[in-house]
Amino acid sequence: MNKLPRHPLVLAVKPIVEALGASLVAADEREPGDLPLKWEGTVLAAVRPAPLHGALDRLIDGVERELGGKLPTLSREDKQLAIRLLDERGAFILRRAVEDVADAMGVSRITVYNYLNALHR
Repeated sequence: MNKLPRHPLVLAVKPIVEALGASLVAADEREPGDLPLKWEGTVLAAVRPAPLHGALDRLIDGVERELGGKLPTLSREDKQLAIRLLDERGAFILRRAVEDVADAMGVSRITVYNYLNALHR
């Protein structure tokens, strides 16, 4: 297994790639679904997209980082903002997302639906 090059581009994108739940792989370990990371025509590495499994958890983690606290500890206003952010990022197209977000937030499904309905009015 080759190590990733310590190229400035690879080092610069690594935190972004990881924050998105994806990973960097060495150029010679690329698979067909990987996205090549090129510099001046040379493939330095590849970005392996994150699997859909765990996508909602990654979205929730991102919102918690952005809002500075775990969902259950947020104020009512911040919980509404969290629902808006999750909605904008496509969280609620995932199966069972309303139930899972409600559980993670410590509220009922009805509360999540009410927040979503208020957004879409």
